Formats: sequence, structure tokens, C-alpha cells
Amino acid sequence: MFAPSVYAQRRAGLKQAGLSGLLLFVGNVDSPMNYHDNILPFVQDSSFRYFFGLNEPGLAGVIDAESGEAVLFGNDPDVADIVWTGPLPSLAERAAQAAVTRSRPYAELAQALAEARASGRAVHYTAPYRGETMIELGRLLDVHPAKVKEGFSAALTRAVVALREIKGAEEIAEMEAALGVTHAMHIAAMQNAKPGVVEYQVVGIMEGIMRRHDWQLAYPSIFSKRGEVLHNHHHDHVLQQGDLVLNDTGCASGAGYASDITRTFPVGGKFSTRQRELYEIVLEMQEAAIAAVKPGVKYQDIHKLSAAVMVERMAALGFFNGDVDAIVESGAYAIAFPHGLGHQIGMDVHDMEALGEDLVGYGDDAERSKLFGLGYLRLGKTLKAGMVLTVEPGVYFIPALIEAWEKEGRHSQYINFAKFREYADFGGIRIEDNVLVTADGSRVLGEPIPKTVEEVEAVMAV
Repeated sequence: MFAPSVYAQRRAGLKQAGLSGLLLFVGNVDSPMNYHDNILPFVQDSSFRYFFGLNEPGLAGVIDAESGEAVLFGNDPDVADIVWTGPLPSLAERAAQAAVTRSRPYAELAQALAEARASGRAVHYTAPYRGETMIELGRLLDVHPAKVKEGFSAALTRAVVALREIKGAEEIAEMEAALGVTHAMHIAAMQNAKPGVVEYQVVGIMEGIMRRHDWQLAYPSIFSKRGEVLHNHHHDHVLQQGDLVLNDTGCASGAGYASDITRTFPVGGKFSTRQRELYEIVLEMQEAAIAAVKPGVKYQDIHKLSAAVMVERMAALGFFNGDVDAIVESGAYAIAFPHGLGHQIGMDVHDMEALGEDLVGYGDDAERSKLFGLGYLRLGKTLKAGMVLTVEPGVYFIPALIEAWEKEGRHSQYINFAKFREYADFGGIRIEDNVLVTADGSRVLGEPIPKTVEEVEAVMAV
């Protein structure tokens, strides 16, 4: 946890939102793996943790929107708990860690909310994303769980987003700590991805590095020579000389802050001519995007800039025909770049998206596109200093997509389908870094992880 004053300041920020009533933050509970006492690794609700700091199940926090007073609801450990867990701090001691001076038994929460509502006070909460939380909110508010999502507070959500998306110095330090471990994981992956090795063996090496810090993955690793499968969580291929491997792996720091890094490299340590040509296009896409990141710029426009770089360079290789801007605006480029350029990152790898992707990524000054590809962009709104985001362009050859678009003649005036078919066995390339928006530009966080062709080949030669 951070210093207690950090959580007090965050809650004070909510008071400035001008809401009335109570602000309810229900923490997560343990999730059984296959029976009650065999649980999955615990991950706290990030909004609860942001305002109350505590990373344990069975808690809820309530903030009086007008007075700013906070109350932590939970249970003191009893002898039966201590037998299994050892001595535990009291609820009041845990509350003090987050500068909360009042604590009450969890059993009193429903009554406290009922009394507030009976007196005409609103109870605000963000949209739940776990079934257990929907059921609990239904119980606490005396509504059917199926109706809980309908009652979420958009006003509270906007207030939470406004606070959480601007990262403090303590948060940046945590993210760079996560990136330090992620750096070691990616170097190990490059140096151990040799011919004859199975993908899961490399994944195991990376996770071992992370586990030596008692940390968890920020998301399931994507490590595969089938890089054209965007969210490929299978690790069962035997690596062969010349395979192109995409490694999208990050971890979560002790305070719960995520890293999200992708590198792509050749098994055997040397890029082929056609691998190098396309790899350098993706690197140029990323470098152009990072250079354009600064306050006041819409990320949607930076996505289009990156796509334009790709189209111009791939047109020179024979993949596209026609005006670059027309190809980007039509969406034809998405045959090779079918996802968004990036997203916010913080306590969640896709930061705050449980609160509602459009509320978080678009707000009031940008509208999500309906185009294939651009429509998957998770962050489109105007950037502000203090935001942290991913910049992760890619080039992919997805046989099913190429075949479908050619069959229907989609964008045939712009796309050279014969050239794309020649690369149907190529796979995919993505390069991703985590970038802080500064007052006048941006800064790539963390120690640089090799990403030029020369850097990658050098580290793989060790």
C-alpha cells in the first residue's frame, strides 16, 4: 500500500465531483477454482483498491459524497480464522492503513444503505463486472441482480475515470517497477526461444522470473509463433528455425500496477529479408505514434497516423494501391492492422475498462468508429498529461480474413489480394511499449527492451 495520505487525497478528489448521497465501492471476494476452499489467485477490484488500498476479500467502502467521510465495512478475524491464517490485523487497523477512521461490521452495510435510501439519499456505484458482485449489490440494494447493471451511476463512473486516468508519481514508480521485471522476462524469452523448444517452456521461464517477486501476470501471456491470432493463449507449438514469435507478456507489481509489453523476434536469432522488411514497418509505425503522443491530441488521430505509415510503406512492397489517406479512411488498411493502437494502462492492464469501455476510452469528445479495425480502438479521446497508455501497432496476415475480403471484393480497389496471399503463412508482428503523456510530449516508461532489428539480434546472440 501507499502512504495513508494518498488514499485520503484520492477520496477527497471524489468530493470535488459534486455528487450527493453515498458512494459505494464493493471489493472482490475469493473465487473458487473447483471447490470453496481452493481459490484462484485473488485480484482486488481496482476502484476499491484505488480509494481504500486494501488487497483482500470481503470488504466494502462507503464515502459520504457531501462530507467526504469514509467508512470501511468488513469483519474482524475470529479464532476460527486465525487457526488457518495466523494472526491478522483488526478491521480498524486495516482501515487506518488507508486513513479511514471509521469501520463497521460487514453485516451492517445493507442496513446503512437502506437507511440512506429511506431518507432520500442516492447510493452511487459503478457497473459490476463479476457475477458475485452483481448478486451482492442486488442483496445490498434490494433489487434483482439482473437489474443491478442498469442502476450504475454514470456520474460516479466519470468522476472515478477523471481521477484514475491521471497517474501520480507513486503510480508511475509502481508501473516502472513492473516494467523492470517485465524487461527481464522478455530478454529471457528471446534468449531461450531456440529451435526444438516448446512455447510453454519459454512461458514457464518468464513466469518463474515473475514468481520470484511473488507477483502475478497482468493478463495471460500471449507467446506464439501464430502471431496472427491476436489473443492466442495456446503455447503448444514446437519452435523451428526461422519462426517468427510474438511475445505479449506483462506482470502486475506488488501494488497491483500492470505492465503490457510486446516484442516479436525470429527463432534462431536472425530475421529473414521479408521478416525484416515488415518488422521495420511496424517499428516505424510505433515510433511515429509515440512521437505524436502529447496533451491535446486525440488518440484516434494517432491510430490513423500509424495506419497511414503502414499503408505507405506496404504499398511500396506491393500490398496496397491508391491514395494513402483514402485507404485509411475507408478502413481497407485493417486487413493487415485489424485492432486498435492501444489503451490506457494502470491498475488494470486495460485500465478501468470494467467501468465501461466507451466511458473510459471515448468520453464526450470522441466517438467510436463503426469501421472494422478502427472500431476496436479502446482509447480514442483527447490525451491529457498524466495518462499512461500502450502504443502497440502491428501487421498481421490472417488467412481467413484475406480470403473473406477477397471473396466479397471488399476494398478491392485498394488491396492487392494476390500479394497478401503470398504471405498467408507469415504470421504477425506487434511491438508494444507503455507511454506516459507528459506536459509537452511523452516518455516511454521503463528500461528499454530491445526492439530494433540490430538490438533483438544482438541480445539473441548471447
